[in-house]
Amino acid sequence: MQHTHNTLAELIREQSVEVLNKNLAAAIDLHSQVKQAHWNVRGPGFIAAHDLFDRVAGVVEDVSDKLAERAGGLGGTAHGTIQVAVAQSFLVPYPHGIADTAAHIFAVAGSLAAFGQSVRAAAVQSTVFGDVDTADLFTEISRAVDQQLWFVEAHALPK
Repeated sequence: MQHTHNTLAELIREQSVEVLNKNLAAAIDLHSQVKQAHWNVRGPGFIAAHDLFDRVAGVVEDVSDKLAERAGGLGGTAHGTIQVAVAQSFLVPYPHGIADTAAHIFAVAGSLAAFGQSVRAAAVQSTVFGDVDTADLFTEISRAVDQQLWFVEAHALPK
């Protein structure tokens, strides 16, 4: 841990940095998954899905930045390389070889939902070990991810 005047106990800061880095790895993976959909989507509604995935990727990239900056602000190190993301992401690998809009919508929605579930759990976990500010960040991220999930699922055909 780096020196900081942050008044949270070092143990709390260490625990927060660990949870932040876990979700940072997944956020980096999620960003690449959404860009994969953006680059490869085909079919009816192409431009709407193409633009949607680009906007979602922008939100997810912003989430990554917030997670990394909070880790740094607590005196920790953000582990944000592709190699770390590959090794530590808990997301299901994105399917290759798909082009159909519906298949991309399904895959992106699943990854957004899994990431959203993790950040909600991280908000609770951060509260339990005494870092309400990190919990608040995870709550903010949860709202943003849920909104992106709604936007993505709104492009799915009704059942």
